[in-house]
Amino acid sequence: MMSDSESVYDLNEQVARRIHEETQRDPQSPYAKKCVGIVDGQVVVVADNWDELFLCIRQSEADLEKCFCAWIDPDTHFGAENEIWALR
Repeated sequence: MMSDSESVYDLNEQVARRIHEETQRDPQSPYAKKCVGIVDGQVVVVADNWDELFLCIRQSEADLEKCFCAWIDPDTHFGAENEIWALR
């Protein structure tokens, strides 16, 4: 049985994957080459750097298990270790 935090993580990861696929089809996407913060399946911040993203995401959600952060680069494979961060 999956815990609530696992299912939220999976939902957030699916959203990040869809965004990454979008940027591969359209490199001019507003998400391309950006840090994206996702909470409960919703994009809550698109930032130019990790510091800006972390500041904004912490202000929008206190429960870090609901948060997911990804660097969206259409030129790289989604899932590379340096692209995805789950805040736990």
